[in-house]
Formats: sequence, C-alpha cells, structure tokens
Amino acid sequence: MLLLIIGLVLWIGAHWFKRLKPDARSALGMPGKGIIAVLILAALALMIIGYRMAAFVPVWQPPLFLTHINNLMMVLALWVYGSSAAKGAKAWPAYKTRHPQLLAVKIWAAAHLLVNGDLASIILFGGLLAWAVGSVILINRAEPAWTAPAPAGRATYIRLAVISLVMFVLITALHFWLGVSPSPS
Repeated sequence: MLLLIIGLVLWIGAHWFKRLKPDARSALGMPGKGIIAVLILAALALMIIGYRMAAFVPVWQPPLFLTHINNLMMVLALWVYGSSAAKGAKAWPAYKTRHPQLLAVKIWAAAHLLVNGDLASIILFGGLLAWAVGSVILINRAEPAWTAPAPAGRATYIRLAVISLVMFVLITALHFWLGVSPSPS
C-alpha cells in the first residue's frame, strides 16, 4: 500500500508543481518538462505496482448492477476525454466545459469507485478523483479567463464515436488479460 500512496503523492506533486511553485518550475526551463515527465512516469509505475501488490482489505461490497453503470460511465469518460482531441472545433462537451480531460478522469475515477470496494481502490481512485478536482480549481485560479471553442461538425462526432468504442473494447480486453472481469459475474 505504501508504494501506491507514494506514487499517488508523486503524481499529484508532479502535476501541481507548475501551479503551486510557478517560479521554481520556470527556473527549470525546458529540461523541467523532461524532469516532470520522468516523475509522472515513475508515479504511474509506483501506483500500478503498489495497487497490484496491495493486500485486499474489503471496505464495502458493491452490488453487481453497478458494473453496468461503471461500463456506461467508462464509455462516457472515453468520449469526454476524446472530445477535446480535435484541432480547432471541439465535440461536446469540450466546447461547453473548460477541462474535458480532467472531467473524464473524474468520471473514470467515480466509475471505478462504484465497483471497487477495497481499501487500495478507494485510495487510488479516490486520490485521482481528488487530484482532478483540485487540478480544475488550481488551473481556474491561475488562468481565470477562458474562451469556449467552436462546436465540431458531424465527421468529428462519427470519428469520436468509433474511437471511443474501439478504446472501450481494447480496455475491456486489457482488463480480461489482467484477470479482472469488467462484466458482472
């Protein structure tokens, strides 16, 4: 569990460094981007290893029907994340919300909290949910002005739907490969 917590703290610290210590980040210049990238990769590795190694400590037993809600939320999270990917005009909700990628992380984390009732999952997904909420607050304080992009056309929506569904299938396959069934048993 310690590696998971260290990874989570490192993830948050690396991401928030620019917002909390802008002068120190500026002093690092271009090499700072590489340093932050390495820290983020290390944090990710620590979170994955720590989560996989953590003892299963049950906190609550999620009902099976929440798995279906989780899967729907995951498709939505992939859609929301991808909605900001197009150059220029954006798909819904990226033209309505300032932080679609962080919104997608919130949806993803909340979905996983619904179906995982163990302590390690609560720490991991709850911590990443808190990070995403805090990130939105920090960004909005640092850069209060925002101009919404133009809405995208039909082709962008079709592309986004196909990519979201393909990603969902790949992620589902990865879960099965890792021995975690994303469908109710």
